[in-house]
Amino acid sequence: MSLFYRESSQPLAERMRPRNMDEFIGQMAIVGEGRYLKRMIELDTVPSLIFFGPPGTGKTTLARIIANLTGGVFEQVNAVSAGVADLRKIIAAARERQLATGVKTILFIDEIHRFNKAQQDVLLPFVEKGVVTLIGATTENPFFEVNSPLLSRLKIIRLVPLLPEEIKKVVLNALSDSERGYGQKNITIDDEALQMLADMSGGDARSSLNMLEQAAALLVGDRITRDIVREVLSDAGRRYDKKGDEHYDIISAFIKSMRGSDPDAAVHYLARMIEGGEDLKFIARRIVICASEDVGNADPNALVVAMAAAQAAQFVGFPEARILLAQAAIYIAAAPKSNRSYLAIEGAQRDVREQNCGRVPAHLRDSSYKGAKLLRHGVDYKYPHDYPGNFVKQQYLPEEMAGKKYYTPSENGYEKTMNENMEKNR
Repeated sequence: MSLFYRESSQPLAERMRPRNMDEFIGQMAIVGEGRYLKRMIELDTVPSLIFFGPPGTGKTTLARIIANLTGGVFEQVNAVSAGVADLRKIIAAARERQLATGVKTILFIDEIHRFNKAQQDVLLPFVEKGVVTLIGATTENPFFEVNSPLLSRLKIIRLVPLLPEEIKKVVLNALSDSERGYGQKNITIDDEALQMLADMSGGDARSSLNMLEQAAALLVGDRITRDIVREVLSDAGRRYDKKGDEHYDIISAFIKSMRGSDPDAAVHYLARMIEGGEDLKFIARRIVICASEDVGNADPNALVVAMAAAQAAQFVGFPEARILLAQAAIYIAAAPKSNRSYLAIEGAQRDVREQNCGRVPAHLRDSSYKGAKLLRHGVDYKYPHDYPGNFVKQQYLPEEMAGKKYYTPSENGYEKTMNENMEKNR
């Protein structure tokens, strides 16, 4: 070891933060060759953005890299501690800088969902006029937490948990880096221990480096073993961090248990969220989504139960809300399943995005305005209630899409009846 080597007082995760795109690991769907964000960075035309994703996936790091590569002044605030006065001060300096030198300002707001409506409204005109390029970071769904007017001026970039192989690369880089990591200490790690770090990090690069740092501190020799990692992780099963990887793991297991028709597992994960202090609305939203996405028309009543539970739970609050949420989760888990409605809208949206879908057929167009009949709008429309069985065959899709099938009911639950009705009408 060099006599001049001195370990920094900064945490390992901060020391190892990537400084450029070559050091950045993961998120290839957005920063891979030819991908949207990579192209925007290369062209120096990065718009205002919101990075949305779990902790440790690179939101702050990407913002800093963008600032370095685009030559802008980087201003960072955390929405937990910053207020309107802070924002106005930064914006005033950015406006002066823009007028005097033309240098752009990148304003990075961590945990932007913590800003209230008034604070978010302060940003709106300056983002719109390009006084600052806003990059927000949030672990919460921006469609729920960010004002619609501001959201409409931002490009949402979703980041995902790193893959286990990517986490392994993060850990190995830290062990081999002589400048910022443990390279000069010649620390090695067993394959089993490395796999444990990758599995238990939950796709969070920061978490994996924090665990590595703790493991290194426990070392007597120079080899990190499975036992050392297990000691670091000894209380992992009892943790529930509402903003960390456990939050995403538990909600994922909760949804998959309802989808997989296991009410016992669903109630178990519901209990872990409630005991961990999870937000009531967050749980209720996931139950409602699952009722439609995974049960759908196999049991249309599932959505009714889920919505009633969501509204009633917010009305009564905890602790009684746990009973209502449990009732809905159990109902959905026990219900027949179908994702055909989800597949139908996915297919229809894909067609709308990717091809010319044609115009609305003339007989279906609005005929209530003056001159509509001259254009034959609505003229040949057949009113179904004028026909036996309240059904008459006519074309509803545009000519270009005639014959397209988006919705094919399953044989589960009520969808079997729906399928019979549709076949009869065909």
